[in-house]
Order: sequence, then C-alpha cells, then structure tokens
Amino acid sequence: MTKLYRKLAVMIEAALAAASASAALQIVPAPRKAVEGDGSFVCNGDVAAQVKFESDAAMPKEGYRLSVAKDGIKVAASDDAGRFYALETLKQLSSKEGKDGTKVPCVEIEDSPRYSWRGFHLDECRHFFGKETVKSVLDLMARYKLNRFHWHLTEDQGWRVDVPGYPELVKYGAVRSASVRHGERAYTGTKEDAAKLNGVKYGPYYYTEADLREIVAYAAARHIQVVPEIELPGHVYAALAAYPQFACRPENLAARDPRLVWGIEKDVLCLGNDEAIKFMENVLDWVCKVFPGDVVHIGGDECPQIRWQSCPKCQERIKKEGLGDHNGLQPWVTRHFVKFLADRGKRTLGWDEYLLGDIPKSAIGMSWRESRTGAGHELVSGAAAATRGHDVVMTPCSYCYLDYRQGIEEDPFLYIGGKVTLERCYSFDPCAGVPDEAKAHILGGQGNNWTEYTWNEYDLAWKVWPRMLALSEVFWLGEAKPGFADFKSRAAVQRDWLIRHGVNCAPLE
Repeated sequence: MTKLYRKLAVMIEAALAAASASAALQIVPAPRKAVEGDGSFVCNGDVAAQVKFESDAAMPKEGYRLSVAKDGIKVAASDDAGRFYALETLKQLSSKEGKDGTKVPCVEIEDSPRYSWRGFHLDECRHFFGKETVKSVLDLMARYKLNRFHWHLTEDQGWRVDVPGYPELVKYGAVRSASVRHGERAYTGTKEDAAKLNGVKYGPYYYTEADLREIVAYAAARHIQVVPEIELPGHVYAALAAYPQFACRPENLAARDPRLVWGIEKDVLCLGNDEAIKFMENVLDWVCKVFPGDVVHIGGDECPQIRWQSCPKCQERIKKEGLGDHNGLQPWVTRHFVKFLADRGKRTLGWDEYLLGDIPKSAIGMSWRESRTGAGHELVSGAAAATRGHDVVMTPCSYCYLDYRQGIEEDPFLYIGGKVTLERCYSFDPCAGVPDEAKAHILGGQGNNWTEYTWNEYDLAWKVWPRMLALSEVFWLGEAKPGFADFKSRAAVQRDWLIRHGVNCAPLE
C-alpha cells in the first residue's frame, strides 16, 4: 500500500504542476506549486528592485516562495540560491508592455529542486569556444536553474589549461598540427584516416589562470559551481605530447602532437613512473587552488591497459603494491587520487569505469554507459554504484548526450551518431531502476555535449537548446514533472525568447 500511496502522491503533485502552467506561467522549469491571482504588478523600473526579501529557515536549500500581488512582490528563502532562483522565475514571468512598463502576473509560487546536481557538460578539448561563449552558456544555465558546470579541459586531442611550472603543456598540448576535416569521420589513425585531416593548425587554444578564475567568479555569481575535469590515467595524450617521459613508450610521442583524429589513444599515463604520478599531483594541487568547489573530476573512463602489460615500470608497481596484474593499476591510481584530493578538501568524481575495484565510498560516480562499451571495462551502472554506497550523477548517453542526433528533419548540423529527441530527454528519470533504499545516493543528472562534431557557438547552441530545457525540468521537478505536452507548450515560449536573444535554438520537432 505504501508504494500505491507514493505513486498517487506523485500523480497528484504532477497534476498540480500541470495545472499551474497556465497561459501566464510559460516558464521552464515549471514551478512545483503555483496559484494564479487576478491582475498584475506593474512598474516602470527594475522589477527585481521592487522585491521585498524575507528569510525563512524552513524553506529547503535552493527553494523559494514568490508572492506577486498588485501592490508588491515578496520572496522568502532560506539561502542566497533560493533568492536567486526566485528572481530568475520573476524574469521569466515579466513582460514588457510598452508605455505601461513591465508587468508580472499575480501569483503565489512555492518551489524547490528535486535534485541537488543539475548539470551541463562542455568539452573544450576537441573544439575550443573561449570565455565569452562559456559565459553565455552560464547565463542560460542560470535562467533555467542549472547549477553545475562540468568543464572538460583535458583530452587526447587537447590540453586547455596553462599550469604554472609546466609550460610545455600549452606549447605542445594546446595546439594540433591538423584536425579531422569538417564532415569526415576519422578515429583509427590509419593512412585512410590521415587522408581525412585538413592540414590546418588548430590553436594554441587554452585558458590562463586569470581566465579560469574569471569564469569561476562569473559562475559563482549565478550560483553555479564549476567542476573541472582533468583526465587520468587515460585520455592524456595531449599531456604526453608535452611530456613524453610520462608515457610507457615515450618514443610513440616523438611528433609532440596531440591526437589528431577522434577516438581513444592506447598511450596512457605510465602508472609505474613516480614522476608521472607527481606530475598529476602537481596539476591537481593547482586545480584545487583555482577551483574552490568541493568536487574535482578525474575522468577514469575508456583507458586501454595494453601499454601497462608490457611496461617494466608498471609491472614493478603491480608487484610492489600487490595488485595481482595490470587490472589492478587503475583502481590503485583511483584510490591514490581520491585520498590526494580528500586531503585538500575535495571529493573525487569520475566516469563509471573508475569505480571498478575497492574504491572509497566518498568517490562520486558519473553514470554514462548503459552497456559495456568504450575500452572494454566492466560496466558499473548507476544503480550498482548507488547500491554500493557511492553518490552518483546520472547522465546516460541515450537520454543525456547532446552530441547525438535530435531527430529533426533537414538538420544542417553534424552529429557523432545516436538519436536523443527532445521527448526522449524529457522522459529521463534519474532514479529509474535504482532500489528505493539507494535513491538517496542519486544526486541528480546532467546533459553532455562532446565536441568532435561541434565546431562553434552556433553549432553548440543548436545541439544544446531546447534539449537542455527538457533536462532542466527533469532535474528540477523529477517525478513531479507535468508531462511532455505541457512542457512543449512552455518550451515553445522559451524558444522564442532564446531566438530573440541571439541563441541558435533548434526547433522543438
């Protein structure tokens, strides 16, 4: 009976949310509870300046109560984030009415998020976008109440941060001698793939420490935490191009070039080399100082282990640490950096593969695979990780990968493959398949854009919006979301706003 009551409660809450989405409340994500009144509040100045704020310790984190009456506007919240989101809701409610000034419909809203992690991921390694594009992304994230910016800054194809003491990272790692030609698909590095390269130098493109701190501050002002990703032990070819001595086979890096084609490199960090480990420690120590958030992403995915099998240094590490064979090396390096970052007040985040083996429960998993793919590692599902006691961010590729095709007819942009429609995004349930007793470990989810086939900000915007509108509502409302038809009517209004503000938003279908 308990499950039946829970299901009925969810249905009732969803119905209430759906009822709230009247003609005047075309906002995304939909408010959890909203009751419209008669008339509007009207002012000729800044609407936000007219708000009277109250503190209410009983309100949940990031939650708010917004009351709009003809004679004034009140906001109650327990924290700054709640007050911020109330103002973002107010912006969406406001409309310019010519000489009459700005109007806001009278309404009572009580709202709070279902999930604490509501993220968007941007890969700047395959293609680089720069500060202004990143800031525009953060602005839109704030509008739609997204609060984690997962910034993918290192890869096989590019290293995008200038780390003090390691100048060759940007000298060699931040520039490619060539890239895959637009419209071509090249992953293997064979002669056939080499013929698909454009011969055009790409870069150097990277962020200085001042750039990074500027972005972090810009995000923080919008209640967004920046989560940097520094890949290890795989996806490090650009770093190895800068410092070949940290590879098992330095001779393979003689060209001093990052990987030019897409796909996965077999040359990874030599885990038997103490200097290679120290290098990553120094990089991450600096990252901890530049990024004040409590989470650092260390990748851990798609790491081929073939080089470790024949590397004398790695074999010696296996023997010294009692790891059994090469399969024990990745869990060893994960444990090492979980402790290293914990000593600096950070929690470690990584893709699901990095949870293989005996990993401390403080490590957060990021569930992206739904089957055994990539470099062939065993699958660690989000449900399995949560059941083991790990916190998990859910981002399965068949729901959340925004480099997959949208299903739009006559789509002019290129995609890596797959198909994730707007409706598919909206149907996502981060807790699906997770046992009830483990659901508290599901922190939320995020949408991901990988940029092998995303060249610039117009391409990026087309792939992200409106699908991130759907995911923003999933992460904010969870099981209480009012339904796709209701969402679609509100998304149409938001799409019009996005286009008017210069965002290259794709059609809804």
